[in-house]
Amino acid sequence: MPVATVPARGGPSGLKSGMARPVSDAASAPGGKGKTGGKAFGAKRHRKIMKDTIRGITKPAIRRLARRGGVKRISGGIYDEVRTCLEQRLRQILHDCVAYTEYRNAKTVTVSDVIFSLKRIGQPIYGFDPATN
Repeated sequence: MPVATVPARGGPSGLKSGMARPVSDAASAPGGKGKTGGKAFGAKRHRKIMKDTIRGITKPAIRRLARRGGVKRISGGIYDEVRTCLEQRLRQILHDCVAYTEYRNAKTVTVSDVIFSLKRIGQPIYGFDPATN
């Protein structure tokens, strides 16, 4: 019987330079412990699946934003373009947010980090200034 292998840690990308550990016979045998049910694959529920999360910005959500901006009709090719622009913008903002957070030796991004990042980019947001509270 061939020995099944699974990544050492971390799901699909956990396979480092061809290294894998064999699954023990107890896990692959029928009636063993766990929820595998006799399959020789290891813990399936902990495996991370990488998805294109920008697809979470749905077509109706983009349409609602456009309506708020005063757009009447939207071409079909706009949606992917909006997702691309949004992803670039978020990367730019989050890059600055992480820099501010690391400078504070913190692990949590705060509202102030986002406010300072937006102000640095040149798009200040109003109503969140901590000095006015």
